[in-house]
Amino acid sequence: RPKGERKPELSLKPVSSALAELLGVEVKMAPDCVGPEVESVITEMKSGEVLLLENLRFHKEESENQEDFAKSLARLADVYVNDAFGTAHRAHASTAGMAKFVAERAAGFLLQRECDYLGRVLANPERPFVAILGGAKVSDKIQVIRNLLQVVDSLLIGGAMAYTFLRAQGQQTGKSLVEEGQLPLAAELLQIAKDRGLSLLLPTDHVVADKAEEGSRANIVKGDIPEGKMGLDVGPETVKKFETEIARARTVFWNGPLGLFEIKPFDAGTMAIAVALAKSNALTVVGGGDSVAAVKRSGQAGAISHISTGGGASLEFLEGKTLPGLAALV
Repeated sequence: RPKGERKPELSLKPVSSALAELLGVEVKMAPDCVGPEVESVITEMKSGEVLLLENLRFHKEESENQEDFAKSLARLADVYVNDAFGTAHRAHASTAGMAKFVAERAAGFLLQRECDYLGRVLANPERPFVAILGGAKVSDKIQVIRNLLQVVDSLLIGGAMAYTFLRAQGQQTGKSLVEEGQLPLAAELLQIAKDRGLSLLLPTDHVVADKAEEGSRANIVKGDIPEGKMGLDVGPETVKKFETEIARARTVFWNGPLGLFEIKPFDAGTMAIAVALAKSNALTVVGGGDSVAAVKRSGQAGAISHISTGGGASLEFLEGKTLPGLAALV
């Protein structure tokens, strides 16, 4: 993210070498991504040759989606294919602006796959449909939770965000991360789930410690978390309950780790859920950067139906938002 400045250390030159190995042909590196010099290089290209443009974000006009910059990019192409789902939620010149200036435009195979799987989760899930949400903050996932409460059969909530829900129910949470300003919202979401007759499961036991640090002495508590302790992972009783829900599911969507999985021993809950997804007979979809990292770390990635390449994009898709990169292809 060079933020509109030309920074040699953020050049795409290493990518050209990697791409050349994958394609088995030389991949030439353009001096820039727009301008007369780039257009001249393209004009002189022969059939079968490959050219990689330089980092688009060396130009602030890219993220600002300036029309003249989008037109400059469009002049380089006869066909536009967007296969970058991870940036489809951004209205940038390369993801949205230039597409309307290219007559032939299409979604790439990865983009199609993302829309297919995430679309099936939202629009036509095979039931029972279980969603698992973790991560740090309720505020990051308000609209996702609202949307999922309209379609899921069970919602399992873990990670630090669970402590805001538990506090909203009157439970003591010690030093655990709680978004005080989101307590009324958490109570409202819990009521929505109750009114709809949904199963909304929160942790009933916790792995707690004094500090969120490697080597911290951890122990398991049920119910209230003592003063001076913070919840850093779901406990074994919670894991078993979550595993039972996953085992009976036909569709599972997972976003957000259930604990501080980067540090042992606070990774056990997240790793167990990854294994449960891998063992299930359900359509399993994992979205979000930390969730993807956790699944890969667990060694279960190959057994998951679909691992989304877009953290922010997959969340906005599930919020029901229109993604600019998709809208531009219509």
